[in-house]
Amino acid sequence: MTISACSCQAACSAWLLGRASAWSARQRRCFAYVGFDAVSTAEETKNPQRNVPIGGHGRLAICTIFYMLVSAGAVGTIGGQPILGTDGNPLPAGSEDLARQCALPHSAEMLVCSREPLAHVLHTIGFGTVGNLLGIAAFVALPSVILILLFGQTRIFFVMARDGLLPEKLATVHPRWKTPHIVTAITGVGVAIGAAFFPVGQLADIANAGTLYAFLMVAIAVWQLRKLDPNRVRAFRVPAVGLVATLTVLGCLFLFFNLPREAMLVLPVWGAIGVVFYFLYGYRNSHLGRGLVEVHEPEIHDIEPSIPGVDERDPQDPPRRPPGI
Repeated sequence: MTISACSCQAACSAWLLGRASAWSARQRRCFAYVGFDAVSTAEETKNPQRNVPIGGHGRLAICTIFYMLVSAGAVGTIGGQPILGTDGNPLPAGSEDLARQCALPHSAEMLVCSREPLAHVLHTIGFGTVGNLLGIAAFVALPSVILILLFGQTRIFFVMARDGLLPEKLATVHPRWKTPHIVTAITGVGVAIGAAFFPVGQLADIANAGTLYAFLMVAIAVWQLRKLDPNRVRAFRVPAVGLVATLTVLGCLFLFFNLPREAMLVLPVWGAIGVVFYFLYGYRNSHLGRGLVEVHEPEIHDIEPSIPGVDERDPQDPPRRPPGI
């Protein structure tokens, strides 16, 4: 569904800007869909078998429509032609060549050179106040998106450390705040260093490579589980899984191989580092590999928030534990 939405935007861009411009930007556009799977973690929803798929597909469709309308409005207002290099291809975002071209007087007002494109469009057509308000709204909203993604990443590291795939010290929970403070600090420092010293265009390409790989592996895993374990109880079932998985794999591969060469090389190199670390450390220390099926579940229940309307226990009660613990 996400790859289909990205393809719809690519078609819209091709109609507005021409094939070269759309092809040069389509893989970066998929970066806008990172985090759409967060709705699947809404454990407190009522009737999740019905409501979670509706919520996921509904917001994906609504956001895709708005993405296309905003893109069409911005490009139709002041134009969105790219700046071409000597080889005839559009210069990539965040590159030094693009920065030099945008510094020239005849390119300074182009949409591709603006650091705040929507506000720039509004300023150009005489709605400066609205453009300033839009810039303030983006300034306030974007940090919340970053925090949500950081939250998700730290929880992934927390679970991996709790299960032994990373050093278990990283799964330490703060005695007062009940959060995995060590892994949160390490992740925050790593993200800050990357944001400070790497061009945003290259970071977007690298993130897109990882995102496309994740979508690819999920499609393959769901497809294979349907074949290898057909009797598994499934709360959610993908309709026409063979067709959906095949189209997803082909779409991800197509977009991945149209990324810049540097971004394509980062993923296998980083993946190789992960494989080496897994066999040198994670494989030997994995709780599951050592036969320790029961992991540190009490830590999860110590930090698990109560669910309004579902969990009305007394705050003075001891932390919840799974049955039998």
